[in-house]
Amino acid sequence: MLPATFKLCAGISYRHMRNMTGLRKNAMVAIHHELNRLAGPGPSHWISQVRRRSSLLSSRIEEEDGYNEEEMSYVKQGENALQKAITILSEQDGWTVETVAANGDKVLSKVLPDIGKVFKLEVVLEQHPENLYEELVENMEQMGEWNPNVKQVKILQKIGQDTMITHEESAETPGNVVGPRDFVSVRCAKRRGSTCFLAGMSTQHPKMPEQKGVIRAENGPTCIVMKPCAEDPNKTKFTWLLSIDLKGWIPKTIINKVLSQTQVDFANHLRHRMASNVSMEMAHAC
Repeated sequence: MLPATFKLCAGISYRHMRNMTGLRKNAMVAIHHELNRLAGPGPSHWISQVRRRSSLLSSRIEEEDGYNEEEMSYVKQGENALQKAITILSEQDGWTVETVAANGDKVLSKVLPDIGKVFKLEVVLEQHPENLYEELVENMEQMGEWNPNVKQVKILQKIGQDTMITHEESAETPGNVVGPRDFVSVRCAKRRGSTCFLAGMSTQHPKMPEQKGVIRAENGPTCIVMKPCAEDPNKTKFTWLLSIDLKGWIPKTIINKVLSQTQVDFANHLRHRMASNVSMEMAHAC
């Protein structure tokens, strides 16, 4: 019911802090440590989207040297969103169950200082994390084709291997319970061994100012974590942290119900999409 809930983007950082190499190093060391904790045991080298250097830290510092001030701002926002999100996900206490579907899909929530209520979807999907990563990151602009809650996703700008700024428009809801919303987000995509991360928060971009007749909503920190199941590495433990402010005059009770149901719906839409992809591949192989 809320298309734009798949928003993941990044926080605002002060200009003078962006130019302090020491702070960048500290932030990257913290992210490196937390990603290791979430990824669990497995390969110890960054793959695909992170340059194969002696360490994550050295590769990030080298990449940053080629960015201008605006690009570095977005990179920093994405990294901040990732760090905040994985810190929230690392805390196991204080979560309350919102809903449990018949298939075991579960949505939990908790209230955090300075952020408000956040939601966490926990499901198991029948696909390998690599396939899900390809669909959600590399084919991001196709989301409107399979998720009825999303009208459109457009990549406004790509920066380096793992940062992008996107514009998302939500689809109309029955009865117009929630009017049109759009989001401008900065997203940070990482891989740690066989575990994939996609994090982000709201941002601003010159190519997409606020649109007349559409409420500009805000989100983040948000994060999707895709990790192979211990019992079957061809299945994925899929966790989605969602934090969103829809703006406008909507009672919180309605928002809470809509957001938790939207997460459950998203998991089902993604299952159908992946099953359809498998069917098409089998048909082409015949």
